Amino acid sequence: MPRRYVDPAERRARRAEVDDPEVVMEAAATFLAVRPRSVDETRRRLRDHGYRPGLVESVVDRLIELGYLDDEAFARAWVESRDRSRPRGEGALRRELLLKGVVRDVIDDVLALRVEGGGGDNAAARRLVDSRRTSLEREPDERMRRAAAYALLARSGFDPETCREVSAGVVSVEAEGASGAAQRRRRSPS
Repeated sequence: MPRRYVDPAERRARRAEVDDPEVVMEAAATFLAVRPRSVDETRRRLRDHGYRPGLVESVVDRLIELGYLDDEAFARAWVESRDRSRPRGEGALRRELLLKGVVRDVIDDVLALRVEGGGGDNAAARRLVDSRRTSLEREPDERMRRAAAYALLARSGFDPETCREVSAGVVSVEAEGASGAAQRRRRSPS
């Protein structure tokens, strides 16, 4: 049976008439099933869908109480995910979390834990450069390779000091190859 088009305004109007918190809870569960969400993201989504604010607040409070919404856990998961897949600098992470509605105190705590755990900006920047090493090594000019590494890091939200420090560690392919060959000659018995 083909689905009938329903005007979004009509859908919102029907949702505004909902009195059953279970209906709103189900909508929230569907939203949370995709990935962890912040409290503010969930609240905004339910309100944007047209559910009444009082009902939304009661459902959000219940989700917090049940442990399905936890901004600190969300922020930790967000930072860990970014560090694994798409490393970002502290400034970029802070902006992303603020856009997700996480409060500054929670962000500060989570980013402090990142530094304490050895996963600060330098480590994340090195992982990013390592993940792009092949494309960086295509550039034969060492100065241009370092500039490309610096630009990559800057676009990913790392501060200038971290960009400078990590991009300076990008060595030329020839120098790396020559030092490796020299070490092998020293180790091998002649």
